[in-house]
Amino acid sequence: MDLIASREGRLGRILLNRPQVLNTLTLPMVREFRRALDDFGTDPAVSAVLVTGAGDRGLCAGGDVRILYELEPSQKRLFADFWREEYELNARIASFPKPYVAIMDGVVMGGGVGISAHGNRRVVTERSRVAMPEVGIGFFPDVGATWLLSRAREIGAYLALSATSVAAADAIEAGLADVLIHAEDILPLIGGLSTIGAAEDVEVALRRFARHPGSGRLSLHRPLLAAATAHENVADVVAAFEREGSEFSLRAAEDIRAKSPTALKVTRALLLRAARAADVETCLTNEFKAACRMLATHDLYEGIRAAIIDKDRRPRWSPDKLDAVSDETVEDILAGEGTPLPAFKSWDQTPYPAWRG
Repeated sequence: MDLIASREGRLGRILLNRPQVLNTLTLPMVREFRRALDDFGTDPAVSAVLVTGAGDRGLCAGGDVRILYELEPSQKRLFADFWREEYELNARIASFPKPYVAIMDGVVMGGGVGISAHGNRRVVTERSRVAMPEVGIGFFPDVGATWLLSRAREIGAYLALSATSVAAADAIEAGLADVLIHAEDILPLIGGLSTIGAAEDVEVALRRFARHPGSGRLSLHRPLLAAATAHENVADVVAAFEREGSEFSLRAAEDIRAKSPTALKVTRALLLRAARAADVETCLTNEFKAACRMLATHDLYEGIRAAIIDKDRRPRWSPDKLDAVSDETVEDILAGEGTPLPAFKSWDQTPYPAWRG
């Protein structure tokens, strides 16, 4: 089974079980996840939920976009069903009414961020590598990441445009995680969670193993990131990094320039909208519209080819320059194309409070 739901005492457990492909998500897995979450959320015998990934390489590397690439051209629009149900799940997680503990060990990217960073108890380790790398495959940070990253301000904008992965301290500083523990303490933590009696016992278990994360690498560059990402135009962001001239700044400019120009401009526009949004559901709706429209673009399939299929890491973007992507093209993508939107369902209970440390 690709996803295993179980119970240990008053703990509901969801295990992603595709370790051979870094637990990448499929539509059946999303549906099983949603069923398990709904069951645990409404059952008074369940006090908390724990989400983990099988194997020791990572929680989840995202949605299985190889499936999209391999679909026949006439069938590719069916991938909208995956996004719709995935985004509905992301919103369901964001408002979960009980402690939702996600162990973000190892690789946590794309859809893996969607099933973890919207939770109210997000645990990273010294092995964690967290990223929204979508601009590198001709797409944009989705699964509600525009909501999360826009609230991380300059660090969020940098992560979105550069596709850089970060370790535990930066993930916590960016608001994508809450607690650092040592990887060797994962099993003892799970053991402690399996014996909880009430929701409040989750805090006791987490504090027992929590470690001080220290300062993240990106915190050293906050003034630079703030100055560069203050520009709304992506080309101006790149130019600002280049003008500063430090090794970090020049690398940032190079990283952004290597990504899909179309995806970069769409990402920037979605982040600006997200900064004004009232809730994560609004951002997920905006992302869904753009995602469906991106199914008709060249760069999405070229990016998947270069990163996942042929793995030559040499995508041929079209257009291949930022100034060749018109504002009209971006607005057309953001408008979507009429596919039925996600239908978000609220919990009867109040969302469980976020981690206070």
